[in-house]
Amino acid sequence: MAPKRPQAPQPPGNTGAPRGRTGGSPLEHVGNGVKFLGVSVLSGVLLAGLALPAVGAIGLTAKDTAESFENIPDDFKTPPLTQATQIFDAKGGLIAKVYERDRTVLTADQMSPFMRQAQVDIEDARFYEHGAVDLKGVLRAISKNAESGTASQGASTLTQQYVKNVNVEKAGDDQAAVLEAQRKTLGRKIQELKVAIKLEEDLSKDQILTNYLNITFYGHQAYGVEAASQRYFSKSNKDLTVAEAATLAGMVQNPSSFDPVRYPENTVKRRNVVIDKMVENKHITADQAKEAKAAPLGLKYKDPQNGCITAQAGMGFFCDYVRHVVKQDPAFGKSAEERKKLWDTGGLNIYTTLDPDKQAAAQNAVTKKVNVTDTVSAAATMMEPGTGKILAMAQTRPYGLDPNKNQTVVNLNVDAAMGGGNGFQTGSTFKPILAAAALESGMSNTQAFPSENKIEYPQMSTCSGTWKNVPTPSEGKATVKNESAGEVGPYQLKQAMALSVNTYFVQMEQQVGLCAMKQMANKLGITQSAKGDPFKEVPSMVLGTMELSPLTMANVYATFAARGKYCTPVAINKISTVDGKDIPVPQSQCSQAFSEQTADSLNAVLLNVTEKGTAAALGLDDGRKIAGKTGTTDEKKAAWFSGYTPSLATSVWLGGPAGGVKMKNINIGGKHFDEVFGADGPGPIWQMAMNQALKGTPLEPIETANIPDPQPATPPAGATPPADPNAQPQPPAGNPPPPAGNPGGNNNAGGMIGGGFTFPPGIVGGPGNGGKHGGGNGNG
Repeated sequence: MAPKRPQAPQPPGNTGAPRGRTGGSPLEHVGNGVKFLGVSVLSGVLLAGLALPAVGAIGLTAKDTAESFENIPDDFKTPPLTQATQIFDAKGGLIAKVYERDRTVLTADQMSPFMRQAQVDIEDARFYEHGAVDLKGVLRAISKNAESGTASQGASTLTQQYVKNVNVEKAGDDQAAVLEAQRKTLGRKIQELKVAIKLEEDLSKDQILTNYLNITFYGHQAYGVEAASQRYFSKSNKDLTVAEAATLAGMVQNPSSFDPVRYPENTVKRRNVVIDKMVENKHITADQAKEAKAAPLGLKYKDPQNGCITAQAGMGFFCDYVRHVVKQDPAFGKSAEERKKLWDTGGLNIYTTLDPDKQAAAQNAVTKKVNVTDTVSAAATMMEPGTGKILAMAQTRPYGLDPNKNQTVVNLNVDAAMGGGNGFQTGSTFKPILAAAALESGMSNTQAFPSENKIEYPQMSTCSGTWKNVPTPSEGKATVKNESAGEVGPYQLKQAMALSVNTYFVQMEQQVGLCAMKQMANKLGITQSAKGDPFKEVPSMVLGTMELSPLTMANVYATFAARGKYCTPVAINKISTVDGKDIPVPQSQCSQAFSEQTADSLNAVLLNVTEKGTAAALGLDDGRKIAGKTGTTDEKKAAWFSGYTPSLATSVWLGGPAGGVKMKNINIGGKHFDEVFGADGPGPIWQMAMNQALKGTPLEPIETANIPDPQPATPPAGATPPADPNAQPQPPAGNPPPPAGNPGGNNNAGGMIGGGFTFPPGIVGGPGNGGKHGGGNGNG
């Protein structure tokens, strides 16, 4: 928010009309007149010197002056005025208005004629008769100052005031530079005179007046006549009445003293002085003046609305994301300085990808299922498969700066570089990425692995060598285990994904290699952690130890929905300037991350998760097909559900905003949880959001490969038979029971849980240094 221009304090009741006589001796009165006369005469001499012979007193020659005239910056002819930028959703609704200066630049024909006449009449009635300097005005000021006993009556022309205002505008938010631009020194006065004279040669009077009316400050953060008209009267400047135009024109002398909100009576008196001037200069009739003076002030004041903090329906975080895109994407400037200038200058209409209906659905879900005062929070991102468009971005805690109201400006949906946090471990929602790599490498979609209940991490190949499980004296070799003693293989892929069997995916990981999984993750947009740490090839990666954002995971699952077509995320459809020029915006870059054949097998596997696996309770009201994966991390510090239909992919995270809340024996949204799992924490949030977002839209089939259910295997003597996802097993101790009315659903609401491996030597936080939470465990 731009600071207000410094104003000399004026007492309420100062109408701006000439003051009566003040105290003081006649000699003092004469002295004031002489002082002003001396300055005025000097100014006249200087003025002559600018066009005629050398002015030795200030060291300027006629040649110097002529050269400086030729070098007057274009900023004075067409000042680069900062304006308000408006950000719109995909249906044209205003998300927020952001500005350094709240200003909308108008052309002369877009302004009220009353406004133009009133401003001239009260500030420089002879504007169209004199040049850059009004010699009659100088003489009149000498007389008035001598009479009043002060040197308060000035003789600056409107052109000179405009030059000063340009200097103030160029100073921007630098308060010291603003004060310097307003200093009343001889050198500055000379410079302003020089520029004013040249401007009168290069621009018409009408052009100078138009520029002046666009740059001038009218109080309450309103710069220019359009912003002022909207601020005080909630209408466009061209629609102002005589009385309204006179009110604004009268404010310019001192916006603080003639503030119509704080001092309405004072403002009316000043307004009437302006109306009298308009009659005097024959711009309105006596009858018009009488009517205007009889009119009430008639304010329809609107408070300044600046920044993403004013956005409604939880759109503030997406608004802030758009700001980061403009200030960081090279499409908007080669350097950070160029991009910042574009944003700060403003005057942009930014049309985004945000779907207000889907945003409302996501925001409703994350705030209905989780309370703002809870120790945990939820975040959800929705994306359109095959386009990269971000359709919704919501989180429980509101956008704002007051921690006492549980507000935050940290966007938990995005990476740190884009205004987000450090991300969160993803748990078993990462497992489908390995499955995609395996299927793409040629592995069968019915591939079985022994999937013993507990195994040591096997040696694995990496892109640059080999990962080895080196034992420690105290712990031995690092191990990974499944949730319950009953989870013993062999399992095939569809069954293992439905049950989220840890050892199955570690064995798959060994066969495929860490490099192939990393390369697939890279193709899906995962090249580093949310806070910017490099990608590490370690076995625990498949269990979701890497900390990522909901936006990243939503785009991964959007790729699954688009049958392997990956598209970089985009938030902006179009940008145009206020004068109608289009600015190129970054386009989504799409590529085929894996084949449609691989995608169809993966869809079949993830569809089975929502029909017979850990997410079986999350079906939508209209019965449409959905596919997805649950995930819960070590100590229940984060829980996820990422899922999709062919037209909409949504990823929901639930956990402590700083990542340290163990979601055990906890109340969330007024409901008690012994433990939180992907299916019963974030899952219902996803379900509520998708039900609302997709209501009334056509049902769409998910393209799947035909993967037969495995035949029950005969276990070795003494072994526990493998779990059958087509049956309704008994819940293991500590897990929540299956939801009522869910035939065929897996009872394990959260999938695999709890401390599923020990740490190898030299690696903090589990295999792969999974981050501050101590290594994810791949829970479903």
